[in-house]
Amino acid sequence: MTEFPLSGHVATGFEPVRDAFEANFDGDGELGAGFAVLLDGETIVDLLGGWADRKMEKRWDERTLVPVYSTTKGISALVLAAVIAGLDDGYETPISEFWPEFAAESKGAVTIGQFVSHQAGLPGFINEIDPEIWLDPPACAAALAALPPMWPPGTAHGYHPTTWGYVVGEMFRRISGVTLGTWLRENVCSPANIDFHIGLPASEHDRCADIKRPTALPAIGEMTDPKKAAFGTKWSSPNRGGAIWREIEIPSANGHGTAASVAALYDAYAHRGAVAGKALMPDDAFASLIRSRVDGPDLVLNMSTSFGAGIMRNTHGFFGPNPDTIGHCGWGGSMAIGDPDRRLTCAYVMNKQSNVLVGDPRAVALVNAVYGCL
Repeated sequence: MTEFPLSGHVATGFEPVRDAFEANFDGDGELGAGFAVLLDGETIVDLLGGWADRKMEKRWDERTLVPVYSTTKGISALVLAAVIAGLDDGYETPISEFWPEFAAESKGAVTIGQFVSHQAGLPGFINEIDPEIWLDPPACAAALAALPPMWPPGTAHGYHPTTWGYVVGEMFRRISGVTLGTWLRENVCSPANIDFHIGLPASEHDRCADIKRPTALPAIGEMTDPKKAAFGTKWSSPNRGGAIWREIEIPSANGHGTAASVAALYDAYAHRGAVAGKALMPDDAFASLIRSRVDGPDLVLNMSTSFGAGIMRNTHGFFGPNPDTIGHCGWGGSMAIGDPDRRLTCAYVMNKQSNVLVGDPRAVALVNAVYGCL
């Protein structure tokens, strides 16, 4: 067993989860990580291990923040659902109805629901852009609104790894009058004392863990234009990790939190849209959020996928044995799930990234260990 600092607790009967957490550190498997589990709203696992820095001098503790990349999408999808519940047509509202510029290049009929389920054909920029635009969300959103889709919207789906957040952020601002990160902080996180941030204040940057990047590229199969736009160019993503990247809001990619805070928010998926006992939306809006909108071959990810309105369905069993469990994975290995039948929530965060886009084995092993104890 690799030597590393370990803290936290597991409830009686869940000791195998601690064993699985420790096993992830064997060899060179982990640098620092956190894993949290809620069962019917009660914390039964809260484990913290390893190091927050690459020199292995700073312990990973309960204050350590880490970006969870696309696991942010499941949280942003909740916040968006809460706000569009007030629209007459909900997810069927055309984006151009409140964002006229988005109608450019024959996108006028694209609905909120189509976009958030990755059907709009905007996975990235196929033609070269200045990557600094990613650090200017309004400018990036405007560039995406002007972009022609890479396939006819609504005819197929392909994962929008980064662009998703810029369009969702602009939609949210136009609908609500405030930014998504501001709404999340003021209406959910601050009242419930949840330490999660989309748009991290500079005062909190010293709490962030170092990120150890993967040594291999993700396996996405034969390179096509949608895959190239999403992942395969020098301008496919922002310069991650700098102060500006942390402080701006990217609802697809730069949420910062702890395992406990991610679990507290994803617990809404185990409790019909309620966080810390507070309902964020009516039952019908939650049902519309989680129902499958697309299911089949993904034009960007090298697999079949199923998405609700921004949340992933349990297509491959990565989220445990219940096919109705929902969740999301983040670049490098983070993952969070909510099982509505068990009222179970799990969240895994870490700072050593793998090249696995969906279903990192470290996270899957921990989720399977939890279910093995139920």
